[in-house]
Amino acid sequence: MAQQRTTRQFKAIKDAIDTAGRPLSIDEIHELASKDVPSLGQRTVYRVVRQLQEEGELTSVPVSGGADRYELTCVALEHHHHFHCTSCDRIFDIEGCPGELKGMVPKGFKLEAHELTLSGLCDRCA
Repeated sequence: MAQQRTTRQFKAIKDAIDTAGRPLSIDEIHELASKDVPSLGQRTVYRVVRQLQEEGELTSVPVSGGADRYELTCVALEHHHHFHCTSCDRIFDIEGCPGELKGMVPKGFKLEAHELTLSGLCDRCA
């Protein structure tokens, strides 16, 4: 599939993800990449996203009750959390961590990892 990397569609999709600065849905990727390639089909976006995941360049960000979002794996590897805007449905990265969650774990349990997603209204929707 290396030949796909040279297509205008692939470049537009990759550029959209690289420059967004936050996790994106398939629809958001399609909307941004379509600015460069108006004829871009959503199936192509799904195919390229799947390819980038298989190659380890993209990581999915699960959204409770919604479709996954996608962020660069190099970003996903840095410990961070997310904010989900309940109005526009966009996801934003949050820096920092409340830490010391071990105190919340029931006695005898062992904490191995955690995910935290805050929800509310983003600055644009508030």
